[in-house]
Amino acid sequence: MTDRAILHNIRILDFTRVLAGPYATRLLADFGAEVVKVQMPHQPQEDAFGQGYYRMWNRNKLGITLDPGKPQGIDLARRLVVLSDAVVENFAPRVMANWGLDYPRLREIKPDIIMLSMSVLGQTGPWRDYTGFGPTVQALSGMARFTAQAGGPPLVPGFSYADHAAGLMGALSLLAALEHRRRTGEGQFIDLSETEAMVSLLGEAFLEFGMTGREPQGNRFAGGAPHGIYPCLGEDRWCAIAVHSDVEWQAFKTAIGRPSWAGEERFDSAAGRLENAAELDRLVARWTRENRDETVMALLQRHGLAAGLVQNAADLLADPQLRARGFFVDINGEPADASPVRLSDGPAQYLKSAPSAGEDNDYVYRGLLGLTGDEMADLQAAGVI
Repeated sequence: MTDRAILHNIRILDFTRVLAGPYATRLLADFGAEVVKVQMPHQPQEDAFGQGYYRMWNRNKLGITLDPGKPQGIDLARRLVVLSDAVVENFAPRVMANWGLDYPRLREIKPDIIMLSMSVLGQTGPWRDYTGFGPTVQALSGMARFTAQAGGPPLVPGFSYADHAAGLMGALSLLAALEHRRRTGEGQFIDLSETEAMVSLLGEAFLEFGMTGREPQGNRFAGGAPHGIYPCLGEDRWCAIAVHSDVEWQAFKTAIGRPSWAGEERFDSAAGRLENAAELDRLVARWTRENRDETVMALLQRHGLAAGLVQNAADLLADPQLRARGFFVDINGEPADASPVRLSDGPAQYLKSAPSAGEDNDYVYRGLLGLTGDEMADLQAAGVI
């Protein structure tokens, strides 16, 4: 990392796995933090989750192998903590403590260390030791209920949105702790519950229940009709449409050519459209099926309506807005998403793809810790690195 990178003087020891934790540290690595990714010697690159998954969330990081289940591994980890600004992990609460690497013991060797612990339900409470992944968090938080179809069973999104939400909050909280330490010299422990992070984004549901006693009806926004995802011309092509007010309904009718069904009295008011929402959805879908998704979006947008085509991965890579802003970058021949945050005086950098297992052992163990070649060979033979 160069001196231009805004976090160039920050070193993070990264024990994270899968998505939520690696995403948090990737965000910081993009802006120059030296993130040292720790992998078990016998589980290189998280094969169980796929090489593509690993590469996506671990770019710009250094990679070392280390087994903290061995006494020598614990000693190396503690020596690295002394040289680090922060430690990030997303294991179940008991894991780091079992290794002797929990915050109270790390603070003994480096009083100003910052530790971010990300877990499904936090470090305290009767369910603290429960484990899970993004879909688990989406269920526990209530999100799976609110993203379902009205009247249908709970349904989680196809991608682990909760992991991204937790990762963003993890990165933000770590930056706040770093700023606090800059001002006061004090480190601290950050206990991040991924479920609570997800619940905090569902405040509208709590507000509706508190004011009306009713729970939100699936993913239909109260008062909106037509409101949903509608099939368009072509294979697996869709467009999202949302109409809320009578003024928008008049604009919608004009946009689609005022077919006879749109003038029926039952659709004249918002209450009538909501009462007949299922039939209205069927009629709108009959129109959208005759048009391409891009056409539907452009037509409705021109009439001041909320509409957006449902893009797949290929669409995103070709999206003219994303291309114009340079959102996708090439890292060693692979397309990758850039940071959505643009800093005028310290932009994100994309210098290297995710490290292979132990790729930076020499730099970290020899360069930072001063181990000799013989010591490195002995540690490797013992399965420590």
